[in-house]
Amino acid sequence: MPISSTTHVVLIPSYNPGPKVFDTVRAARAQWSPVWVIVDGSNDGSEQTLLQMAAEDGGLQVFVLPENRGKGAAVLHGLEQATRQGFTHVLCMDSDGQHPAAQIPAFMARSQQQPAAMVLGLPVFDASAPSLRVKGRKISNWWANLETLWMGIGDSLFGFRVYPVAPLRQIMQGQRWMRRFDFDPEAVVRLCWHGVPPVNLPSPVKYFQAEEGGVSHFNYWRDNRLLTWMHIRLMFGFALRLPLLLWRRLASRPAVC
Repeated sequence: MPISSTTHVVLIPSYNPGPKVFDTVRAARAQWSPVWVIVDGSNDGSEQTLLQMAAEDGGLQVFVLPENRGKGAAVLHGLEQATRQGFTHVLCMDSDGQHPAAQIPAFMARSQQQPAAMVLGLPVFDASAPSLRVKGRKISNWWANLETLWMGIGDSLFGFRVYPVAPLRQIMQGQRWMRRFDFDPEAVVRLCWHGVPPVNLPSPVKYFQAEEGGVSHFNYWRDNRLLTWMHIRLMFGFALRLPLLLWRRLASRPAVC
């Protein structure tokens, strides 16, 4: 039986995911209730099947956005719904089957133990992971840790995470970024600035080939340009916040007798 919660909800943003989304949703529902899918303007026919699944499953709810706005915008829509319905935390996972639904209970349990923290998946790659993606993410990880004075972000890009709703919603409402591929890394940096500590849990990740039903919307040049611009912006923000970050770091050190 799936674990039910009135505080923690699974949130799955979905844009033209292919048939893997149905397996992803079923796997998530086997572990947790409720599960929400945010259909981000998909035009691949998945919306109809997901709505039918929700009609037959009281633990599943589907929200449909009229046009594609990006992953971050879909998550923000979920945060707004979570606030209205009294949920305090969301576990975000991708719709393409890469993230391990079996680990939902462990991530949720850690969040319930440390509700002020964000619980970040630390990806454990297998042979299916593209080498360029594995090596390239190290650059973003280095910048994200620099921008937070090495607060402990294990991986800035892996989207299997539990966020506290209130601070993330406040951050996103306060600026116009974090709406597309820049959402995951910018969310962790800005939450660290906000005083939300990261907790890292290892998590296997699986990359599916096209013949296995895998779908990727990652565009190497477009999305890396977006990340570059994001880190430029964040470095300016980091410079402005450096005195506060240093003060927090010093204040968190144990007193020496």
